[in-house]
Amino acid sequence: MSEALPEGFLIDLAIEAGNWPEERQLRALVERAISAAFQEADLEAIENTEVSLLFTDDVSIRRLNKQWRDKDKPTNVLSFPGSDPQGDVYGPLLGDIVFAHDTIVREAEEMGVDFSDHLSHLTVHGLLHLFDYDHQESDEAELMECLEKSILAALGVDDPYADRPLVADRD
Repeated sequence: MSEALPEGFLIDLAIEAGNWPEERQLRALVERAISAAFQEADLEAIENTEVSLLFTDDVSIRRLNKQWRDKDKPTNVLSFPGSDPQGDVYGPLLGDIVFAHDTIVREAEEMGVDFSDHLSHLTVHGLLHLFDYDHQESDEAELMECLEKSILAALGVDDPYADRPLVADRD
């Protein structure tokens, strides 16, 4: 599936904190999810675009969530868009996606899903945010969730929203 990534697409991956799988396993998982997202959602990025992925823990993501979203609690994933797109084409700095190990493990256990499937979902979710997809309104949430389900189906991951309300209606 890597052929779906734009020419020279760079994934800058860093593990800051948390009991994450080793880097090569994380890289393989996120590359696969990002490739599927580009292919299934028909995303466009200029040549040599970079996305930065930070793998951390609840303490660090809670600080970021408080600082940037005024929410004093940990969350599973945060996205920080980079450079403004040129029309529908994004890059060269796509943005940053930050993942919290503790929350992701807890959610996967609560939902009864495999950790790697949940991390794939959150990678896709975070990436779509960098492409201006959102879930604040019901129509936006429906579009974003339909894309996520399509991308995850291409990865062989079950629908994470089955029997759950739309994101806009949660929390």
